[in-house]
Amino acid sequence: MKTYTISDLHGYPVDKFKALLDKANFSDTDTLYILGDVIDRNGDGGVSLLRYIMAQPNFGFILGNHEDMLLKSRLVIEERTEAGKALGIEYFESLSEYSCWMLNGGGVTLEHLRDLSEEDPGAVKEVFDYLNNSPHIAALTVNGRDFLLVHAGFEGFDEEKKLSDYAPSDLLWARPTMETEYFDDIITVFGHTPTLYLSDEHRGKVIKTRTWIDIDVGCSQGFPPALLRLDDLEVFYGE
Repeated sequence: MKTYTISDLHGYPVDKFKALLDKANFSDTDTLYILGDVIDRNGDGGVSLLRYIMAQPNFGFILGNHEDMLLKSRLVIEERTEAGKALGIEYFESLSEYSCWMLNGGGVTLEHLRDLSEEDPGAVKEVFDYLNNSPHIAALTVNGRDFLLVHAGFEGFDEEKKLSDYAPSDLLWARPTMETEYFDDIITVFGHTPTLYLSDEHRGKVIKTRTWIDIDVGCSQGFPPALLRLDDLEVFYGE
């Protein structure tokens, strides 16, 4: 029973994702945590991969900023203007989020969600329900090590601050640097910031520091994703 984590797959093909799990000898008794941003930018926008993840009982999902943008765009996506909500503040807030989402690669995801809706009207609701029920953070202990799993890290980090005091945006949009330090006695694992943005020598590779591990190796930029096994911190790279 081993524990793995992966992040920022951004439309990575399902067959290659399964091959990466096989490479690590992932089994039905193991657990995988996905740290968000499965959707947008590449392929079918990650719709197929997200639906595959949703169907796995031993997978846990942490919300990413791209899924958050999708959720906040729901009123626009569902075109609920005819229901009398077009001129409400909620609609205009959704429209703003929708514009941001489109600028960040959401168009391909929207296209395939609409295709899915035509094939199976209930399937898109299942996607929204799954994401709405996904947490922003998870705490776990593996082989005596304590971990916090979060999409982006902690904006405005303070070791004395309670986790519940961080706003969702602090966990979804944080941009740590190589100088950033988090908890002394807990390893924080996150994605969101491709490692090539932090260190040129780590292009396409996981960065491990004393207090955190960044596992976004730049899948959206064409690098194969990284699968981290928390039991021994071994990293497996996709093809």
